[in-house]
Amino acid sequence: MKNMVLTDPLVSEAELVARLKQGDEQAFASLYHQYKFQIAPNLLRLVKSASIAEDLLHDLFLKIWENREQLDPEQSLRAYLFRIAHNMVIDFFRKAARNKTYQEHLMLNANLSYSHIEEMMDDHQRQAFLSKALETLSPQSRLVFKLCKLEGKSYEEISQLLQISTNTVSNHLVKANKHLKSHLDNPANLPYLIALILIPAFCS
Repeated sequence: MKNMVLTDPLVSEAELVARLKQGDEQAFASLYHQYKFQIAPNLLRLVKSASIAEDLLHDLFLKIWENREQLDPEQSLRAYLFRIAHNMVIDFFRKAARNKTYQEHLMLNANLSYSHIEEMMDDHQRQAFLSKALETLSPQSRLVFKLCKLEGKSYEEISQLLQISTNTVSNHLVKANKHLKSHLDNPANLPYLIALILIPAFCS
């Protein structure tokens, strides 16, 4: 049965995580191959270095293996992986912020597209930041942001609920994120600012 882990589409993530908790290397390999292609491109786009991205990916899954007994099969592994990944990226940018040359390299190669600000902060930072910053948004943008990012509703659900198009939902989120990003524009928050400018994904 274990030999089917890598190929059987009927094996659920929860079952793989349960096997991983028991030290099943094939379950680990299956999860690694399932998620590395989602995480690696984002890491590369962020750090602008294939070797650094590879190191971060290796460290990420090493953490998963070393802490496998703490995994909860009932919780989303994808969300857990992405949370660890964005924490690692934050740590990386915090260190990079001390390196002026690399910092300039990052900014020159920045992707200025829409970023998901709430993915780049831990729970306490997010709550403190959002409680203050959300009050500065327009009522409609604030409502859309809360429905999508705090309540987890899809674009389609918000569209039906508010009777607006999905494009309008997207536009409100773009405006909200740009506005919230401006609140980080100070030297003390430089690691977050660099990450927010660069990050295009790490979202569910």
